[in-house]
Amino acid sequence: MVKQLNTLVLGLLSLSTLPVIAADETNATEKIVQTVCAACHGVDGNSAVSQNPKLAGQLPEYLLKQLTNFKEGKRANAVMAGMVANLTPDDMKNLADYYAAQKITLSKAKTNGTGSLGEKIYRAGNAASGVPACASCHGANGAGIIKQFPRLSAQHADYTLTQMKAFRSGERANAPMMMTIAAKMTDAEIQSVSDYVQGLR
Repeated sequence: MVKQLNTLVLGLLSLSTLPVIAADETNATEKIVQTVCAACHGVDGNSAVSQNPKLAGQLPEYLLKQLTNFKEGKRANAVMAGMVANLTPDDMKNLADYYAAQKITLSKAKTNGTGSLGEKIYRAGNAASGVPACASCHGANGAGIIKQFPRLSAQHADYTLTQMKAFRSGERANAPMMMTIAAKMTDAEIQSVSDYVQGLR
């Protein structure tokens, strides 16, 4: 009887500590969001400034990869390097999971809707210049397919445009495939597809 009681007590103690640990991790992540991330990306991952990417609904593996690349210097960005400097691997994973779980705010394309150059490049690419369809990696609705290929739908056009030009110039060098693709694209194609993905849903 005593042995059974001891087992029951230990079991209850064990169960009672699990939510506390989870709550502590959640609280720590929310604190980091508030003090480190929210000013640029918003608490819910929907940034108000179009030069700052929306993180809500992004693939967690992709978010973690980018945070790790910033920390290791593989993706050059002085602001982000400072933001991640004191984050642990667990912090970064928890942040990636947190923002991936948020709901993205949908947007609209300004001019690149159905039948536009942006749609053509996204859906079919440009065979003449060797540009593949964006949809082949990022999905028909821009949701991303696997962890290497991020969600693009509803992303700020200004942010996408900046990143595409950074890939093309070599300023952003943590995705060799994107560097190769961007190098084959004209300014008009980059501008158009950036606008088009902003309206994808």
